[in-house]
Amino acid sequence: MIAVFTVVPLGKEALSKDVSTVIDLIDKSGIDYQLTAMGTIVEGGPDEVWGLIRRCHEKMRKRANRVSTHITIDDRKDATGVLKSKVDDIEQHLARKLKT
Repeated sequence: MIAVFTVVPLGKEALSKDVSTVIDLIDKSGIDYQLTAMGTIVEGGPDEVWGLIRRCHEKMRKRANRVSTHITIDDRKDATGVLKSKVDDIEQHLARKLKT
C-alpha cells in the first residue's frame, strides 16, 4: 500500500513546528517514506500505513483543537517498492532523471 497524506492543525498560522513533530514520528517509525513540501508519501502493509497515519493524526490532535487529515491511497495487491518504481517508470519513459 502506498499513501500520501497531510495532517494540518487548523487555526494556526505557523505550521512547521507542529508538522515537525509528526514528521519525527514518521521518521522514527521505520516505514519507507518520502517527505514533500505538501505532504508525505508512505509505503508499507495496510496495518502499518493505517496505523502510522492514525498515530500522526492523534499526535497533531494533542497539539491543536482542530485537525484536518487528507489521505490518498493506492492499494495494489502484491505490489512492493512502489515508492521508487513509480518514479523510475516515468524517468524511463522520458529517458532522463527527474527532481524527486
